[in-house]
Amino acid sequence: MATYCLTVARLQLALGQGARRLHVSAAYRAKAKVAMSRFEPTSFVNYENLQSNVDIVRKRLNRPLTLSEKIVYGHLDDPHNQEIDRGRTYLRLRPDRVAMQDATAQMAMLQFISSGLPKVAVPSTIHCDHLIEAQIGGAQDLARAKDVNQEVYNFLSSAGAKYGVGFWKPGSGIIHQIILENYAYPGVMLIGTDSHTPNGGGLGAICIGVGGADAVDVMAGIPWELKCPKVIGVKLTGSLSGWTSPKDVILKVAGILTVKGGTGAIVEYHGPGVDSISCTGMATICNMGAEIGATTSVFPYNHRMRTYLEKTGREIAALADEYSDLLVPDEGCEYDQIIELNLDELKPHINGPFTPDLAHPVSKVGAVAEKNGWPLDVKVGLIGSCTNSSYEDMGRAASLAKQALDKGLKCKAQFTVTPGSEQIRATIERDGYVSASTQTKNTCVLMALALDLLLFLRLSQPSPSLAH
Repeated sequence: MATYCLTVARLQLALGQGARRLHVSAAYRAKAKVAMSRFEPTSFVNYENLQSNVDIVRKRLNRPLTLSEKIVYGHLDDPHNQEIDRGRTYLRLRPDRVAMQDATAQMAMLQFISSGLPKVAVPSTIHCDHLIEAQIGGAQDLARAKDVNQEVYNFLSSAGAKYGVGFWKPGSGIIHQIILENYAYPGVMLIGTDSHTPNGGGLGAICIGVGGADAVDVMAGIPWELKCPKVIGVKLTGSLSGWTSPKDVILKVAGILTVKGGTGAIVEYHGPGVDSISCTGMATICNMGAEIGATTSVFPYNHRMRTYLEKTGREIAALADEYSDLLVPDEGCEYDQIIELNLDELKPHINGPFTPDLAHPVSKVGAVAEKNGWPLDVKVGLIGSCTNSSYEDMGRAASLAKQALDKGLKCKAQFTVTPGSEQIRATIERDGYVSASTQTKNTCVLMALALDLLLFLRLSQPSPSLAH
């Protein structure tokens, strides 16, 4: 990054500012090589190829493109001849990378080994998180998982080392948070063997959950097929404030689209309201898009993503700035369906029970629950899983716990915290969040994955057990 900045500074001195800035961009692009991640120094971000493919497709279709189309069509195996018709034709794509969780990686790696290939064709990673059961506490549960699954972990580790697949050992964190912190970036196409892979859309990436066989195709260098997705646009205006959180955006959208409304489509968020949402908040929204059946969800590149990339030690931010026009929708692009949300008017929501599209404003959920005879007592609260485990989530929970402690309140229900990664756990410990939550009665801190758990309460609001 220092080399890039020095190169740009020297070129600007030589060429001047203003219109000549384009020459700086062109000169840097001609020789720029930015690694996809710090773990893969020989695999580089290829915005040039993405731009070239998008230009070819835009000229063929003769219309503005959505961001989803740019990234998807930018990864076409044959952009010159591929038939493109949203919702009808099947696309042959070349994803940039693959991610697998430990439960599905076993069969995927066995299938890849049977191909006889010496190495994977694209950067790929294995993440050991799903086989850790949350029972007692972080240290005890991790030790038990290592003992019970020793043979699986040994196989995945050794197979990964032999075939060039990155291995994240048990205890490193939840696959989706690890991807967000290390591998997702604006414009990348990633497929992952887990339904909540779309989490990476919070960094402007097209991340799609697939089965193990699809992952094997990509690792083997075979084009991956996907039915050309429709695009649902969600235009956000206003800004989040008060108790309203990013989760309330997707809870509201789920209530509108239902659990089937996103099927066969990419949900693309856009509009001025996007800038009021944090990068991890955008990731949460994209993560929960799986609950409405969406192929994936995505946000346009903005300063929030740039800041997150910089804070997580990524060198991609400056290069993404150079290609920022590529990483946002074209002006005048058309969506198959439009939903408009005014964030100024959005209220905190609770969804459920029984189905994640049963949306209720918090102000009404008590009366609705009483009317329908639903349980009124909160038995357990969870800040964690792949949906609620970011630093932002931990901060909100710790703040609420501290307020309760200051008032002398004690929990009436069990409260569980699952940080999304070891990096987040270390950071919240550094900032004193762990002590605030662990002092609260009946709290246990677990480093484990709450596997596809749809809670009755999405704890973006104060728990009733603390409020009384």
